[in-house]
Amino acid sequence: MAAIRPRVFPIASFNEGIPRRWLAGSMLASDLANGVNLLFPAGERFFVRSVRKYLDQIAGDAELVEAVRGFAGQEGHHARAHEAFFEVMEGQGYEIRGFLRAYERLAYGVIEPMFPPSVRLAVTAASEHFTAIMAENLLTMVDEREMHPVMRRLLTWHACEEIEHRSVAFDVFQRVDGRYSVRMLGLAIGTLTLAGFWVAGTLYLLSQEKDVWATLKREAGPMREHQPFGERVFGRGLRAYIERDFHPNKQRHLDELAARVLGALEPELAAAPAA
Repeated sequence: MAAIRPRVFPIASFNEGIPRRWLAGSMLASDLANGVNLLFPAGERFFVRSVRKYLDQIAGDAELVEAVRGFAGQEGHHARAHEAFFEVMEGQGYEIRGFLRAYERLAYGVIEPMFPPSVRLAVTAASEHFTAIMAENLLTMVDEREMHPVMRRLLTWHACEEIEHRSVAFDVFQRVDGRYSVRMLGLAIGTLTLAGFWVAGTLYLLSQEKDVWATLKREAGPMREHQPFGERVFGRGLRAYIERDFHPNKQRHLDELAARVLGALEPELAAAPAA
């Protein structure tokens, strides 16, 4: 397993004047991306909690323990960077705190305690699979989309690190439990919660837009054609994950993709304003 190295995103670069329509000049595309951004900080802290719960049980595997530490470090930096972007969204005129309170109360105050640690770990493993697919989609399409340069750096940095640590939660789950039935339960819960809260967050943002119906009518068709999230993320992800011999590291091309993008990205990160 390759070393997982946390990298710090320069949060001060958010001061560069990110517009409300930062993705392709589109209301719908920007609100879809912002909708999942709302989920990241609390979600990634849940992932870290779920994996760290089992540190004692994997203590004899030094390589896996080190991978968990790298995973936690990367996810912690992701959470802080996306949380800092909340202030940018508020500066753009969005009200987001009401949604965040409801989401965190329901997801982590109600749903999380309903399930034992093994299921929460299985949910994390499945969710990390979906984020790796989202990362691959972003990295293979980023050059085709008009995007504010700061957001391009933020999302490509996050995507590359998601690919780097995509197998950690799955490997811990396989080590401490490994039951296919539990893996599938985690997949079901992870799919429903990710899709449900993503849709809810997007609708919450769209409800604050002007002329929303006319804009949706104009943008929805091209969006479905060029960004079919249902199939590209959930359809493809479900088909792969239900295979009994599934393992995230079977897709070796992802490591090459992330390494190539990081090679170009890291000088940009180093040159960006420090926090």
